[in-house]
Amino acid sequence: MKINIKPLSVNKAWKGKRFKSDKYKKYEKELLYLLPNKKKIGNLDGPLKISIEFGFSSAASDFDNPIKPLIDILQKKYHFNDNQIYEANIKKVIVDKGDEYLMFDIEQAPQSKTSGTT
Repeated sequence: MKINIKPLSVNKAWKGKRFKSDKYKKYEKELLYLLPNKKKIGNLDGPLKISIEFGFSSAASDFDNPIKPLIDILQKKYHFNDNQIYEANIKKVIVDKGDEYLMFDIEQAPQSKTSGTT
């Protein structure tokens, strides 16, 4: 699913450590409006796998900065908990200024189990 919006850096999301910045609030409102309804996403119970692609206009952009704001907004829209995410694939693409975007897919994933032995 592709959404034509410039990814928001986590650095611009918070005022200090506890308060959402005005920029974040605006981004959240816009993204919540642009995201499709839950019917198009499907069932998000159990373990999840998420794939995210960010189209940045600057090669200097850190690919990990917009991950947290995006996942927090997806949780708000689709009513899942990020502790359900067991697998993630993140990709950074450089695009022309004004063509920034984010693309994501969320699907059921088999739950990974780790061995308690060494």
